Amino acid sequence: MESSLVLWLMLIATLAIFHSVQSQDQQGFISLDCGLPANEQSPYIETNTGLNFSSDATFIQGGKTGKIQASSVGRLMKPYTTVRYFPDGTRNCYSLNVQSWRRHLIRATFTYGNYDGLNIQPVFDLYLGPNRWATIDLETMVNGSLVEILHKPTSNSLQVCLVKTGKTIPLISTLELRPVENGCYISNSSSLNLHHRSNLIKSGSNLRYSNDTYDRVWESYFKMEWNQISTTLDVDNSNKYEPPKDALKVSATPTNASAPLTIEWSSANPDAQYYLYAHFAEIQDLQANQTREFNSFWNGELYHGPLTPPKLSVTTLFSKSPRTCDGGKCSVQLIRTNISTLPPLLNAYEVYTVIKFPQSETEETDVSAIRSIAASYALSRINWQGDPCVPQRLRWDGLNCTNTVVSIPPRITTLNLSSSGLTGTIAAAIQSLTQLEILDLSNNNLTGEVPEFLGNMQSLLVINLRGNNLNGSLPQALQRKGLELFVKGNPGLRVSDSSRKQLKNKVSVPIVASVASAAVVITVLVLFLVFRKKRSKTVEDLPPPQSTPTVNDTFANNNSRKFTYSEVIKMTNNFQRVLGKGGFGMVYHGSINGSEQVAVKLLSQSSTQGYKEFKAEVDLLLRVHHTNLVSLVGYCFEGHHLALIYEFMPNGDLKQHLSGNEGRSIINWRIRLQIALEAALGLEYLHTGCTPPMVHRDVKTANILLDESFKAKLADFGLSRSFQGGNESHELTVIAGTHGYLDPEYVCTRRLAEKSDVYGYGVVLLEMITNQPVISEKCHITEWVGSTLKRGDITNIMDPNLGGAYDSNSAWRAVELAMACADPFSSKRPTMSQVISELKDCIVCENSRINNNGGLEPQQMSIVLDTSVGPGAR
Repeated sequence: MESSLVLWLMLIATLAIFHSVQSQDQQGFISLDCGLPANEQSPYIETNTGLNFSSDATFIQGGKTGKIQASSVGRLMKPYTTVRYFPDGTRNCYSLNVQSWRRHLIRATFTYGNYDGLNIQPVFDLYLGPNRWATIDLETMVNGSLVEILHKPTSNSLQVCLVKTGKTIPLISTLELRPVENGCYISNSSSLNLHHRSNLIKSGSNLRYSNDTYDRVWESYFKMEWNQISTTLDVDNSNKYEPPKDALKVSATPTNASAPLTIEWSSANPDAQYYLYAHFAEIQDLQANQTREFNSFWNGELYHGPLTPPKLSVTTLFSKSPRTCDGGKCSVQLIRTNISTLPPLLNAYEVYTVIKFPQSETEETDVSAIRSIAASYALSRINWQGDPCVPQRLRWDGLNCTNTVVSIPPRITTLNLSSSGLTGTIAAAIQSLTQLEILDLSNNNLTGEVPEFLGNMQSLLVINLRGNNLNGSLPQALQRKGLELFVKGNPGLRVSDSSRKQLKNKVSVPIVASVASAAVVITVLVLFLVFRKKRSKTVEDLPPPQSTPTVNDTFANNNSRKFTYSEVIKMTNNFQRVLGKGGFGMVYHGSINGSEQVAVKLLSQSSTQGYKEFKAEVDLLLRVHHTNLVSLVGYCFEGHHLALIYEFMPNGDLKQHLSGNEGRSIINWRIRLQIALEAALGLEYLHTGCTPPMVHRDVKTANILLDESFKAKLADFGLSRSFQGGNESHELTVIAGTHGYLDPEYVCTRRLAEKSDVYGYGVVLLEMITNQPVISEKCHITEWVGSTLKRGDITNIMDPNLGGAYDSNSAWRAVELAMACADPFSSKRPTMSQVISELKDCIVCENSRINNNGGLEPQQMSIVLDTSVGPGAR
């Protein structure tokens, strides 16, 4: 008995040691058999690889499990015979704990196997956090799909999300994560999507763990024109990349010793950028008179060399920066040098494509807080998965966030948990949402006292606690100025007299994002109907003209040049050449002393609106000076004759160049971005560089003028107004602007703020991107872009006149920036300073693309100097 017991104890100890070694070897590994029930052989050791697989049940909130049909199983390993599928919700996410400072290999596999008997292959998207990683198309990849990426997370929690894009149901077979040595696969902060990875051997099964420390999968690859050489000796693989020793024991050389060794691949995306990692080891025993030396060429250009592989030891040749291929077809050749007696060799290689994830994740403290709130109240909403704020179309129910610039982490500004069945006390984690402006916890079963911390949250503007069972006294801190508090319907809550007086006149309003959005849409629709009845595209409800002495006051003591009316007649050659016409009057071409070209705005005697606009434009232009604002040369005030003389802009306005009207050239993407930046700089000056700050109020493509070098300048300041500093203005103003560019929030509130200009600028940027009309028969440009964005194809949004000549990352960032600017809610729009920062990054991306093309654009812009347009007239 004792000997039997000893044997059992020794066996248990041995198994424990074995399991411990296995765990140490796979330290940091996550291997999920998706769809495997938690109580069914989980975890288990997969026999072919020795990997420890476990059920995914504790890593995901929803989904259902299925098994692929026996006829589809074939020779599949166990992890690929079950699936987790997601019939409910649009986005379902796995949450993985990671080390944010470390690069990880993330691999997911998808095998349909007719698990549901419907024989309908699904198509859906895969996301990493808020950014799309890949489209999984099992209609095309009927035998299954595998995606793999090298990615460095930005936080300690990684969200891998399956997103429904049509009627088919997303599914997943396995999800694997492997930490990788930080010193390898460096890629300028971009992630690397696996294109292919090969070890050069004639036949054999794929290599992976435990042959490969990082569990990379190496597929066998060999060409007819190659010879295979091999060794039985040990090959040292101790560099950062640690390719498998079994891959290094075999290599390929060209059969024709004088011929290059060529590897080729292609991509449907001609703009794809690649990183190559080639692994070499000399595995032949060379004689004294033998030499192996070769150069590496990328699409015919010297890439590296000369290289002599070290004997029985690995060396890795890798890209220090990404490279592109002509037309998406790539060719890397190893060509022997003149002194080499042996042909080149190659043991194994890896090819990755650059994938950029521009959208920042929501601020980590906000994410932690909202997840803590969800846990406190045991909330299990189907769409409370993945990033809380972005992408916007997948934002969690009940939240609003700042979605300004993609490079800036969004912040949660609204939390609406009204009628959510909440019990217990008000969650302490709410105070960690430091940018929260609106909190709605109404119509729940909350108990306890109203916490003091709510009054100390300076960002809070509205707190709705109606219809709960709160008790105790209302904290004094909640009586601060600027805070709207609603507490009716809490019988046990004691409100002091001062608090009661403060709350007496409060009107409770529903704080529901969908209702607010609907109100904006209805308002815009009403505006559309009103504006359609008007003949003029620009409107303002104005009082009668003021008396002329105010013009004398305006021009008094200024340094502008004063012209007589006879001089105006002479400079315009008796008003011979008309440049434009609007509510103000006519605009004529002129020249001073036959040399300095100018544009002359002449106030029409019959103008009903022009006088006030004339005065406003004078007031502004006499005190502002900026390189991106059209400058005032002089004026004429003589009797009833009023005229403004401006610098002349020979290339007309932006609207003409986008449409190609009047013989204008179609400007390329780089020039468009530069124009967008310069217009933004002009607006930023008005908003922050003037005292008091100014709002343009009529930002549109027709009011962005271009000089002979296509430098952009804002024009037409007749509707401009000063506004109160700070976040918003409390001054009510008459509605003014151009239909389609009008800020819907400004129309609703009539409160003037610089964010109204930001909205108009966003519409302008969308015009520059798409070359679509602002208002079509069917919808507004923001609606069209928004619906097109959901399909995830930037080419359908970009102006076809660009001919695809743009950096896709630059284009995506510009589109997302434009949509952020044109958000219906001003709090979600960026400032012009943030716009400028993002546009500069867009230009850097585009310049990089052009530099990679040798500085040449596929379609060079033909700049036509035309002298037909000056400052636009409305």
